[in-house]
Amino acid sequence: MVTKTSTRVTHETCDLRRHTLQDIDQVFRLASDPAVLQSIGGAPPSREDAWHRLLRYAGHWSLLGFGMFAVFERATNQFIGEVGLADFQRDLGDHFDGVPEAAWVFTGRSHGKGFALEAMTAALDWFDRQAVSSRSVCMIEPRNTASTRLAEKLGFTYYARGCYRSHDVYQYERMRPDHQPPERPSACKAAPVVADESGLAT
Repeated sequence: MVTKTSTRVTHETCDLRRHTLQDIDQVFRLASDPAVLQSIGGAPPSREDAWHRLLRYAGHWSLLGFGMFAVFERATNQFIGEVGLADFQRDLGDHFDGVPEAAWVFTGRSHGKGFALEAMTAALDWFDRQAVSSRSVCMIEPRNTASTRLAEKLGFTYYARGCYRSHDVYQYERMRPDHQPPERPSACKAAPVVADESGLAT
């Protein structure tokens, strides 16, 4: 059970909590994981990059009241990933920026075990209870079919195509269960076609 003010979530196989300063090594290792780098591209991060990432997480909770959770496997108490909702200011337009964005990233060893679905389901349930926004979004590269399948299982539906840092992305939205989705032009309602497999990350 998650209370309205709780920021620790316990689920069947994983626990979610806010990051602490002591998580810096784990944040760095996650961002450096080969499976993560393959999924999201880019160069391996420095420890400074990981530190800035940790501070960004803390800033979200402090200023916005929501953010990213650290995810731990209950059986081993090992850090396996991060999930949550954030405002990353992607410069993708009013229909995306300023709307809580769902994000998830997991270590390579934890892929394919259902952790991402369970953890994101728990995070979204927490978010819905806070009633911060009736709508959330996410963006996924076309090749990342694993994340596309996960987003659809979580209740996200495709609504537009965009460009982020010179890469094509598909944009998805999810309405809180007690709200109806906004009307979209018919050209935006067709689901995208994706071609190949990739890792699990946004």
